[in-house]
Amino acid sequence: MPTLFEAAPGITGIDTKLGGRATVTASYLVHAERPALVETGPTACQGELLAALEQLGVGRDDLAHVVVSHIHIDHAGGAGALSALFPNATIWAHERGARHLVDPTRLVASTIRTYGEQKVATMFGPTLPVSSDRIRSLTDRTAIDLGDRKLEALDAPGHASHEIFLVDRATDSLFTGDGFGIFLPDVGLLRPASPAPEFDLEQAVASIEHARAQCPSRLLFSHFGPVDAVEATCDLAIERLRAWTAAVRRALESGVPAEEAGQTLRAETAEETAAALAAGLDVGRYEFLSSFDVNAAGIVRYLTKRSA
Repeated sequence: MPTLFEAAPGITGIDTKLGGRATVTASYLVHAERPALVETGPTACQGELLAALEQLGVGRDDLAHVVVSHIHIDHAGGAGALSALFPNATIWAHERGARHLVDPTRLVASTIRTYGEQKVATMFGPTLPVSSDRIRSLTDRTAIDLGDRKLEALDAPGHASHEIFLVDRATDSLFTGDGFGIFLPDVGLLRPASPAPEFDLEQAVASIEHARAQCPSRLLFSHFGPVDAVEATCDLAIERLRAWTAAVRRALESGVPAEEAGQTLRAETAEETAAALAAGLDVGRYEFLSSFDVNAAGIVRYLTKRSA
């Protein structure tokens, strides 16, 4: 049975169970005259997603829109396969990323460089292309008309240049993608998502402030679920981004090799990690999603580019 949850009025969250793990990745169905799915997850999660849509009464010809927050495979890798199953759905992605869904060759190669070929094959599955006539580009303030409600895109670079936030104007709920980081509700820790090659601290902070200015009623994390403490979460996300970047900068300046910078981030969070582990919480899901080493590598690249 698929795992569903009410994310906001008229929005159902779907646990897509990346790698067979619960409460790691979420897709969201926005119920409307023309229903929209936000985030596809990778192709490997398609079974969970299809079972959920069937349970929700969304048939082959019913789904009108599929929107991805950015083109990273854990968010958009299933778009090509899904588009073949739902022939009436328009596929929406940021204008800087849409072409990589049409031809995902470079996207897959980049993912393999980060995670390794075996992990990509087993955890994400194949990434199939989206037909160019099915895809539409999003820019800042693009509105997607669902009939009785609309979604509005906000340009949100920082995690990636092709990141968007989405605001459901019926409820003022804001879909965060990876722009706020990763927040697993049962663990209660918010950790940045700062991968190479495009992480940019200043852009990430500005994007969070752009989101805050919309006065959202709640945040809907792709990793994972709804958060109502909007102001506190904005503050914490910014504080963490700055703290992690400063920690890596200090480590490099003290002579720590770049490839060992992940140890610095482990030390930065050691106290809270120990407390969570002592409480029996599954902290390992953070490493599964976005490891310290992956995040440190992104920060190192950002700092290197700034000093060049």
